[in-house]
Amino acid sequence: MKSIGFIGGGRVTRIMLQAWYNKNLDSGNISVYDPNRDTLVKLKGSFPGIIAENELTTSLIQSDFLILAVHPPVMMETLSRIKGSLHGDTILLSLSPKITLAAMKNALDGFNNIARVNPSATSIINQGINPIAFSEGMSQKVRDTVLDLLSHLGRVPVVVERKIEAYALISAMGPTYFWFQMQQLKELAEKYGMDEKEACETIAEMLYSSAKTLFNSNLAPEQVMDLVPVKPLGEMEETIKSFYCSKLDAVYEKIKP
Repeated sequence: MKSIGFIGGGRVTRIMLQAWYNKNLDSGNISVYDPNRDTLVKLKGSFPGIIAENELTTSLIQSDFLILAVHPPVMMETLSRIKGSLHGDTILLSLSPKITLAAMKNALDGFNNIARVNPSATSIINQGINPIAFSEGMSQKVRDTVLDLLSHLGRVPVVVERKIEAYALISAMGPTYFWFQMQQLKELAEKYGMDEKEACETIAEMLYSSAKTLFNSNLAPEQVMDLVPVKPLGEMEETIKSFYCSKLDAVYEKIKP
């Protein structure tokens, strides 16, 4: 396994490390820098094989893959810190929305071996949707190397860069729109008499088959939604849809370049 360096040891770093751990990939070549010592201690506790760095070293910056797991407000500062130390063959992967490939290339004085990836939380069980956009000058051989590394996280669709923020709202943040509802259904199912295993399996199968019916049945959406005559939440549908539009529109405006 090639060397991997993370700048930032937060949630997404933990998700990616767990995905590779699940696949028994060697963690001895993985270094993580974070200024917060508690963050590093927690990561080492979960992934003892990684190298935890409290200082941003040149060796980490010159990893084969350098993954920028930082928030947009500190991205430009981070790029400024690393630009003098980057190795020409390093592949830079940004996990941040908003900051474009062109902006990063400009901040790095023309360094062009860059890709933007938007990992999803479900990568933690190797079933993520992790869209990637490559800089134009990156060779197909290098792209294939990146895709091979990320394939352990789940599906890695190659997309045009302008779609990254859309994927952030739909696939990366999407689970948060449903997890609390799924948990509530599970609790209600158990209240009504199902055991935990029955509840989990039934809800998972219901959600999967519901999506397949809506998207693959060749029925119009209104026909699908008319298949079940009793709609306990029917009177709330318009309100719920308005929440989606108002909240997601606001987030999109905030994260788009």
